[in-house]
Amino acid sequence: MAKTLLDQTKDLANQIRRLLSVVDAHALPREQQQLVAAIKRLAEDARLDVRDYEFANTQLEQQQSATIAKERFGDLQKTILKASEYNLFGAAEIATLSAQAETITDAL
Repeated sequence: MAKTLLDQTKDLANQIRRLLSVVDAHALPREQQQLVAAIKRLAEDARLDVRDYEFANTQLEQQQSATIAKERFGDLQKTILKASEYNLFGAAEIATLSAQAETITDAL
């Protein structure tokens, strides 16, 4: 059975949390701490946006939620790329996370 968009988004958020769990955020410089916090927040907000999309009562609500979610996923991808400049993510991790985010965004 195919996973719902919400399940895919939960998987993405969990994967991000798991990857960042090995990072001692308190030992990082301020800018990197802010990036880690932003990535976690954006992943959770994207999950909530997709939830709103899936549970929308009208097509208009669904379209609005999709627009918000697409913007959020774009911000998440940009922030992950920025974090890669500090080696918080490896190239393979970035490719995987970006592909998952793109798959979800394309389905919205």
